[in-house]
Amino acid sequence: MDITLVCLLVAGLITGFSKFSIGGMGVLILPILLIAFPGPEVLAITIPMYILTDIIAAATYHKHIDWGALTRLLPLCLVGVAIGAWLLSGLSNGHFRALLGCLIVGMLVLGILLDFRDTQFMKLPIIGHLMGAITGFISITANSAGPLVSLYLMEQKLEKESYIATRVWTFFLINLFKVPFFLHLDLLHQDTLWLGLQALPGLAVGGAIGYWLIRRLQFRHIKWLIRGMSTVAAIQLFGFS
Repeated sequence: MDITLVCLLVAGLITGFSKFSIGGMGVLILPILLIAFPGPEVLAITIPMYILTDIIAAATYHKHIDWGALTRLLPLCLVGVAIGAWLLSGLSNGHFRALLGCLIVGMLVLGILLDFRDTQFMKLPIIGHLMGAITGFISITANSAGPLVSLYLMEQKLEKESYIATRVWTFFLINLFKVPFFLHLDLLHQDTLWLGLQALPGLAVGGAIGYWLIRRLQFRHIKWLIRGMSTVAAIQLFGFS
């Protein structure tokens, strides 16, 4: 099987699993796609995968949204997306890989540090706005904002159903907002759309597995596995930068 198709199917599998379960695994998708594709266009390849699963997930989890948390995150999140798009417009392939590696490492370090500190400050409204801006920037430049949003929402002490629904709708709205920026940057076009659609079989399998496991797993059970895999991904990016 062609390596391009293998990478697309694996990326689709991870996307489907992440969207319909614990989330936070998006950090692994771009390093996998960069094995077959050279640069920032991988961001646009993920858009069909993300929006399709977002629509299904948003329709599935729409009854328990915490609108307070969502409205704290979204306004400055859109500003972060715009700033990230401006930065992408001037990046070479090598610089994009280095930026992605740095953001992954930064997310890993932040997650580990906050594991050992009092995170009550996460409940402050200003922190929600700040998290929103950082989430938007990281989402459009690295598709790696999942762990940050998961951390923020978990610290709001939401019920499990509310956490899942709010997280799903946060990224659904962010990914829709990213579309015009990718069109303007000429990253989203017929070819990248077609590549993204080829990941559909992986999406279906990953989504089914994630939906089945969500009632049996808690995020902390596989948090360190995700971090280990993310570290390997960052090393791979720096190695090929």
